[in-house]
Amino acid sequence: MSTLQIHSIETAPEASKSQLEASVKSFGMLPNLHGVLSEAPELLEAYKMLHDLFQQSSFNNEELTVVWQTINVEHECHYCVPAHTGIAHMMKVDPALTEALRNDETLPDAKLQVLKETTLSIVRNRGNISGAEIETFYAAGYTQRQLLEIILGLSQKVISNYTNHIAKTPVDDAFQKFAWEKK
Repeated sequence: MSTLQIHSIETAPEASKSQLEASVKSFGMLPNLHGVLSEAPELLEAYKMLHDLFQQSSFNNEELTVVWQTINVEHECHYCVPAHTGIAHMMKVDPALTEALRNDETLPDAKLQVLKETTLSIVRNRGNISGAEIETFYAAGYTQRQLLEIILGLSQKVISNYTNHIAKTPVDDAFQKFAWEKK
């Protein structure tokens, strides 16, 4: 059970109602996370804006998924791992990649593994990564822009992961089949 209110469009603060209507239009439902975030209209707006900006980054769908799920698994987010599993399926991401991320296993692609390791290092070390790690990232074919874009993805995930921990947000029915617990 959630420890914070999960708003509907009707119960949400006035400043969040149009954002929640847009969520329903985009997802065909109101994600519980958006219902929780709507209590703070600016937080909901920031989350949605960061999500949109990260999707517009230079990363492809597999790389977006690697950054999102690496952070979700590291933060042990019971809500976001299943949600992003469903999103990865909608984005036509290889299920083998999705499962390796969910299970914190070595990825089937060496370049994506470097992206995962760099993302983990940024998260675990609060951005204090070594020059050698940065050089490994670049040697794998990534750019300075993409190094910074990981931070954009992390910014989005901090909002959702931390909110879901505090709220104990229930996983949406659409993503229940992808329920997850850290091994």
